[in-house]
Amino acid sequence: MTIQVELIDGTCCRVVPKGLKLLLNRELVKRFRRSSGWATVGKDPIRYPDQKVGYYGPERRVAA
Repeated sequence: MTIQVELIDGTCCRVVPKGLKLLLNRELVKRFRRSSGWATVGKDPIRYPDQKVGYYGPERRVAA
């Protein structure tokens, strides 16, 4: 499976998911195509698996 990607220099290419992750980490991607359409970096929500983002709000789950 490949993903269509537009780089910040305007180049369009197709990459495997691991390649997209590498390009995102290097901040070289302008946007990429999802099944729902184009996702723009900096505008649309994107998961970054290498970054550990924790939740710092109050615990609201009920203990069983």
